[in-house]
Amino acid sequence: MSVNEVYVFRPFKLIALLCVFLALCLDVVALVSPAWVTAEGYALSLWESCREIEADWKCISTLKSDWQIATLVLLLAGASVTLLAFLVALISLCRGTHRKHYRTVAVFLFTAVVLQACALVLYPIKFIDGKMLQTYHEFNWGYGLGWGATIFMLGGGILLCLRTDMYEDGMY
Repeated sequence: MSVNEVYVFRPFKLIALLCVFLALCLDVVALVSPAWVTAEGYALSLWESCREIEADWKCISTLKSDWQIATLVLLLAGASVTLLAFLVALISLCRGTHRKHYRTVAVFLFTAVVLQACALVLYPIKFIDGKMLQTYHEFNWGYGLGWGATIFMLGGGILLCLRTDMYEDGMY
């Protein structure tokens, strides 16, 4: 680089890597969350359904229902694809070969977004269709973290698709 050249640092790829890391963290917390649906004396997670009976909580596995297994498989597949995308992006960024792998990581992330979105749309539809609770119920923070992870995956994928190497003018 000569004295007259100006180097413009655009941290979009690092921000994308941070988004993917945050999506992965949110996905893990959402998967282990005990609160996807809550109501008076009722709690439902991806793994078990609990009811309060005489001041004692009784829990049963939710892995007997087809739609709950499908939701869990879609979320686990999305988290696995996100982990793979994060590892590829991290390794390629550390080795300096990051330009070769941007599209691959972005495709992985968009695939994970589709898997997660399908799971997160399926879950409330089938819950409301199959379990009409007589009391007020709400989709709780575990479900919200799933959507948060999906949004961060989408943001990371979009940032990886930006072509910042095409611009030579410092104003871009």
